[in-house]
Amino acid sequence: MPSLRLLAGALLWLLATLVFTTASAQPASAPQPASAPVAPARSVFVTPADDAWRAALPRDPAAATQAYLDRLTPAARSRSDAYFEGGYWLQLWNLLLGLGVAWLLLATRTSAWMRTRAERLTRFRWLQAGIFGIAWLAVVWLLSLPLAIYQGFLREHQYGLATQTFGAWLGEQFIGLAISLAVGGVVIALFYALVRRAPRRWWVAASVGGVALLTLMIMVAPVYIDPLFNTYKSLEDGPVKASLLSMARANGVPAHDILEFDASRQTTRVSANVSGIFGSASIRLNDNLLRRTSPAAIKAVTGHEMGHYVLNHVAKIVLQFGVLLVVGLAFVSWAFTRVQRRFGPAWGVRDVADPAGLPLLAALLSLYLFVLTPVTNSIIRIGEVEADNYGVNAAREPDAMAEALLSLVEYRKADPGAWEEVVFFDHPSTRSRIFAVMRWKAENPR
Repeated sequence: MPSLRLLAGALLWLLATLVFTTASAQPASAPQPASAPVAPARSVFVTPADDAWRAALPRDPAAATQAYLDRLTPAARSRSDAYFEGGYWLQLWNLLLGLGVAWLLLATRTSAWMRTRAERLTRFRWLQAGIFGIAWLAVVWLLSLPLAIYQGFLREHQYGLATQTFGAWLGEQFIGLAISLAVGGVVIALFYALVRRAPRRWWVAASVGGVALLTLMIMVAPVYIDPLFNTYKSLEDGPVKASLLSMARANGVPAHDILEFDASRQTTRVSANVSGIFGSASIRLNDNLLRRTSPAAIKAVTGHEMGHYVLNHVAKIVLQFGVLLVVGLAFVSWAFTRVQRRFGPAWGVRDVADPAGLPLLAALLSLYLFVLTPVTNSIIRIGEVEADNYGVNAAREPDAMAEALLSLVEYRKADPGAWEEVVFFDHPSTRSRIFAVMRWKAENPR
């Protein structure tokens, strides 16, 4: 399920915030190619199956996996492939948009003008940087809004994955902007204070501060930010909740409650996630999962999420992405010096301590993260494989997990090529995941 994908998205958002690419980091909904047909919004994705069908599945994992995938209708495969493959292009369009906005602000000296205006408003340098950062975030958000509307609203409705009106969607974007401005202004002010104190080695201190900030935000966001977008409450008492808590106790998970949230107000997607870190972690299931799947599938998905918790995936990802941040900021420091020497006078950028150079920092970090996409995807994908293995051992519901995985084909390509999966997939493919649980089933006959 998409738990680590959600977490990794938050991690990348926060890492980018550290050197101020938050405003260009829009939700990664995949656009279709211009010629890709869009199936009706609520077309049938999977042909039904019953217990007799599952009982007749072959013991061979590969054959059983193929039997599950054969239940996907041709329309489902075509629609899913078009949606997901469009995401490959979307990554490029977002990069080019970010680079274009950075070039526009630098080449027209708009960034230098904003810096000068901030200097006239106050004599405190830390406040000048904060004011500039807030203005920069707002400008980039506004320039990026057309693509955000397409990929986050129009495109989602075209594929039947969204449930919000445009007004409700835009309202949430403004809430996100307000959070970005509040957090970003403070972070930018602190960042430039570090740069002024250590202009040659600023990236070392910024990396340490970035990891600390990242950890703090992962602990704070589930409690104070997520409730701004969704309502979280305890899962209703009954057999399902009792089964989940029993499984948690049996596997040493200190969970006293399971949360559900009303994701159906925004999307039709089935999902779950583990949020928080250390003692603040919690398992949260969206209401689409609870309404659209069976109790056995809910148990299987929750077992997967417990795997993330028990295996400390959130903490591990913080550390792994922290290492990438150190390398990334070192690259940004090196590249900024060389680009600034050549173009700085024309752009009005004085040096690395000048906030007017913020768009250049953002562009360099964006390039670094784009090139590292296969690496970051692989880090997350490995964690998902581990959580799948843990979950099927904890829940012992391989067929229910396979059914849940089929539902994800609504927005994930089911059967990619090997290298395609390595480069573009932050979760294992549906074929890979179903094969794993069918292999477990073959090795653990009832």
